[in-house]
Amino acid sequence: MQSHSTAASKGRKFTSCVATEPAQIVAAQRLRYQVFTSEYGAELEPDNDIDQDRFDAWCEHFVVLDQSGEVVATSRLLHGEVAARIGGFYSEDEFDLDRLKRNPGVFAELGRTCIRSDCRSGAALSMLWSEVAQYLVKEGIDYLLGCASISMLDGGYKAWCVAQQVQQEHLAAEVFRVTPRRTLPHLASHRAQTDKVAIPPLIRSYMRLGAEVCGEPCWDPAFRCADLLVLLSVDRLAARYARRYNLGARSA
Repeated sequence: MQSHSTAASKGRKFTSCVATEPAQIVAAQRLRYQVFTSEYGAELEPDNDIDQDRFDAWCEHFVVLDQSGEVVATSRLLHGEVAARIGGFYSEDEFDLDRLKRNPGVFAELGRTCIRSDCRSGAALSMLWSEVAQYLVKEGIDYLLGCASISMLDGGYKAWCVAQQVQQEHLAAEVFRVTPRRTLPHLASHRAQTDKVAIPPLIRSYMRLGAEVCGEPCWDPAFRCADLLVLLSVDRLAARYARRYNLGARSA
């Protein structure tokens, strides 16, 4: 394992890297299980208290470690060329991506992103993004896509409000639109006026980096959440981190 970046926040030192040790990947899967079951109420099959699926073996796993070596943040990335060999992206179980994938360029999918609750001040998430950005530039990826989740433990009204809000402000061009395979349930609490609600931190960070949402959300009953398909130009992400992490200019 080779560490790429370090940062400190309020006396805590973080290190980020691409996980190469099986034990670190298991630790990341355990963090995923803890966050998704406790905060989303996800109904995951118990398997040593880890969250795993058929995509994990094909993904790069990014981790942020605290000074004790514990995994406090993680995300995984599936390269588009690999996805084509194994039958598609994870998000294709939730959305019809045919129109989006007809666009020129190399796509990759980011997913299963989560941060331990006591490490959400911003430094750990920034470290995670910097590690992802370095990988995307190195691999020549043009677009990053992924499902951004909103809890539906309140019955779904907040998810509906967040989805409407981000679509109004950050909707992708028609050529990048997708269609959800399961629309959100019709909720009795829907009102004509959408309430302003707090955007979840991960979605907020996507939007700050210049990401756009590709249409209506999909309902994920197993994870008890609504997923928005988010698309981010790697050029925008690289520009954000180029000076700080010496990513360099991308060739045309």
